[in-house]
Amino acid sequence: MMLELRGVQKTFNPGTVNEKKALNGIDLALEQGDFVTIVGSNGAGKSTLFNAIAGSFIPDAGSIVLDGQDITFQPDYRRSKTIGRLFQDPLKGTAPSMTIEENLALAYLRASGHTSPFSRISKAERELFRERLAALDLGLEFRMKHPVGLLSGGQRQALTLLMATLVTPKLLLLDEHTAALDPATADKVLALTKKIVAEHNITCLMITHNMHAALELGNRTLMMDSGRIVLDVGGAERAGMTVDDLLERFARGTGHKLDNDRILLSKEQSAAR
Repeated sequence: MMLELRGVQKTFNPGTVNEKKALNGIDLALEQGDFVTIVGSNGAGKSTLFNAIAGSFIPDAGSIVLDGQDITFQPDYRRSKTIGRLFQDPLKGTAPSMTIEENLALAYLRASGHTSPFSRISKAERELFRERLAALDLGLEFRMKHPVGLLSGGQRQALTLLMATLVTPKLLLLDEHTAALDPATADKVLALTKKIVAEHNITCLMITHNMHAALELGNRTLMMDSGRIVLDVGGAERAGMTVDDLLERFARGTGHKLDNDRILLSKEQSAAR
């Protein structure tokens, strides 16, 4: 088992009028190589789940085990060596004033376990960066000395994806990493994601508002509501599902319809294609 969550709970502002039970007894198990998509309304607990796994906070109860090691109380900076993460905002995850090469070097040295601030990148490692950049097919291998701040949003997300997987992580967390991009660029970054995850057999969790992508990508789909996983579907059952099936199963499991405008809009856009 690559990732296992048992009874994970988190309540923000407990005992106040702003009390919010963000995670309500999450149980989740992922095998090596699982690619799981996650959908749900705003406030369903999707990003909070990622924050718990990444170590942004310690859960109130429950445990988190990664590749056989209990990381429940491990600080986030230690988890970052084995857990890669991309955010919705293309500006996160990179240092804009530093060059492409310097950003890649920082990511590589951190994930490789180098702790000395005087660590240096070798010629062979620099060539590795160039090869991996070339595989993105964005021409970034010719711009390694350029500041990252000059890149477009799509180029930055592709670079961040490469940084997160330069040293193969045990787990990759993708938090709506294409939501801020235009449709054509989003499709390209999703294709790159699928290619990199498959090539390196990376265990992956991806939050998305795109219902079509939720069923098309990976091998399992989760739906969350009120801090709970209300649907976990995979295999032949998932292969035969439509977006309408997914919405109907959500309504049956929660007693109400999914009310996220972005998700419902993505359903209409998929139907129009």
